[in-house]
Amino acid sequence: MDSFDLLDRLTATAGVSGHEAATADVVRAVFAPYVDAMRVDRLGSLIATRRGSLHAENGSAPSPSILLACHMDEIGLMVTRIEAGGFLRFTSVGGWDPRVLLAQPVTVHGRRDLPGLVGSRPPHVLGPDAQDKPVPIDELYVDTGLPEAELRAAVRVGDVISTRRGIRKLAGGLVSGKAFDNRASIAAVAIALEQLATRRHAWDVHAVATVQEEIGLKGAMAASWGIAPTVGIAIDVSFARQHGAGDVEAELGGGPLIGLGPNIHPAMHRALVEAAERLEMRHAIEPLPSGSGTDGWAIQVARAGIPTGLVSIPLRYMHSTVETLALADIERSGRLLAEMITGLDEAFAAGLVDDLRPSGADRAPAAPGGAA
Repeated sequence: MDSFDLLDRLTATAGVSGHEAATADVVRAVFAPYVDAMRVDRLGSLIATRRGSLHAENGSAPSPSILLACHMDEIGLMVTRIEAGGFLRFTSVGGWDPRVLLAQPVTVHGRRDLPGLVGSRPPHVLGPDAQDKPVPIDELYVDTGLPEAELRAAVRVGDVISTRRGIRKLAGGLVSGKAFDNRASIAAVAIALEQLATRRHAWDVHAVATVQEEIGLKGAMAASWGIAPTVGIAIDVSFARQHGAGDVEAELGGGPLIGLGPNIHPAMHRALVEAAERLEMRHAIEPLPSGSGTDGWAIQVARAGIPTGLVSIPLRYMHSTVETLALADIERSGRLLAEMITGLDEAFAAGLVDDLRPSGADRAPAAPGGAA
C-alpha cells in the first residue's frame, strides 16, 4: 500500500464535521479488501469489522474486541449570510485560526459545488490600527464570482464550505496538504488492516472512521457505546517540533507518539510500548497530564469505562491547509497497531480490571526507541 497515494486519495474528498458521507464512501473502499463486514451507525461513523480467530472458536459467546477510532471529519466553514453583490459571509466549523484563512481557495457545497476564495478588504483601505492585525473571521467573505441572483439560487444559509488544496511532496520524505488531521490516521489504520490480513490475530478488530470529532468527539461517543469493545485505541495527530513551538519535542520522522496520562489505561500503554520495542521501532512517549483532546477521551468513559490507548502521528501546522508530516510515521503507526493487536490474547482481557499499576512500574525504564 503506497502511503502517499493513500493519503492523496483520502484527502481529495471534503468531509466537514457533520457532512462526512462522501469521505465515508472513500474510506469504505479503502478498508473493504481487509475486513469481513461494514456498516454505518446512526451518527454516520463507518464501522469496519475484521474477525479474529477467537470469533469462530467462541461460537455464540462474544469475542474480545478492540476498537480503532480515527476521525474522518475535517474543520471547515458554514455560510451564515448571502450579501448584496454576491458575497458569502461565514462562520467556522471547528477550530480555525483566522490568520490562515485569508486568500484560501475553497469549495462551497451548495446545490452544486462552487469554487471560490476567501477575501477581505485590501489593507490599503483599512485604518492604521487594523493594517497590522489578522482579519477577524466576521470580516472575511467568500467570493465565487457568481452574480448575486445566481448565487442565491445555488447556495443557502447553512451550506458548508471546505478548503481546497492538494497534497505535495517536500524534501526528506515529508508531505503537506489539508485534512491530514485526521485522514493520516485513517491511512495508518488501513495499513494496519492490510498487515493483519496476513497475520493471525485472536481478537476482533473494529476500525471506526468516526464523525464530528472536531466539534465534540460525538462519533466516538456513539460508536464506543454501540460496539462496547473490550479495549479501544484512538489514532490521531499531535504537535511536532517546529520553529518557535516552545517545548514540543516530537520530531517529524521520529515515529509514532504513544500517549501516557489519565486518559490512558496503563496496560494499553505498556502493550503499545512493548509492541514498538518488539519491532525495534522509533517512537516517543507523549505526556498527557489531563485530557488528550482526542476520540480517546470519549472512548474511555463510554458505558462502564473502556481501557483506552492513544497513538498519534507528529504533525506541523495543525488546522491549516499546509499540515505537514512524514510518510514514514504513518507507515510506522500502522505497523505498530498491527503488532500490538497480534499480541492480544484472552489473558490480556482477563487482567485489565486489576491491572492498574503505573505504566513501567514492573520493569526498568525503556531505552530510547530503535531505528525502524
